Amino acid sequence: QVELIESGGGSAQAGGSLTLTCAASVSADNYNYMAWFRQASGKERERVACIFLTNGGTYYADSVKGRFTISQDNPKNTVYLQMSSLKAEDSAMYYCAAGRGCYGLAHLYTYWGQGTQVTVSS
Repeated sequence: QVELIESGGGSAQAGGSLTLTCAASVSADNYNYMAWFRQASGKERERVACIFLTNGGTYYADSVKGRFTISQDNPKNTVYLQMSSLKAEDSAMYYCAAGRGCYGLAHLYTYWGQGTQVTVSS
């Protein structure tokens, strides 16, 4: 069983930066993509970014393109989400997920972390 553990959330001022970390307990054969989702209060969980672990290919939601960067450290089974130029609307619970594709639908991912809260004040 793969456990995903997120860290790095917290509070930031608008325009500031935070870096989230997702550490997988083990690498596994049944996932080759990792993604970050977020869910604001009263809203659906939305995909923010994902990365193809084999070649580092990435995807970003339009709302974060140019501000967020997803990266990986394969030997450590770790994925990062560097967030800069933060906006109040980036405030949400951020979740790490692992699966077989860069899916927009949350239920298609095999593994999930518990989430880490990001709060951006304007």
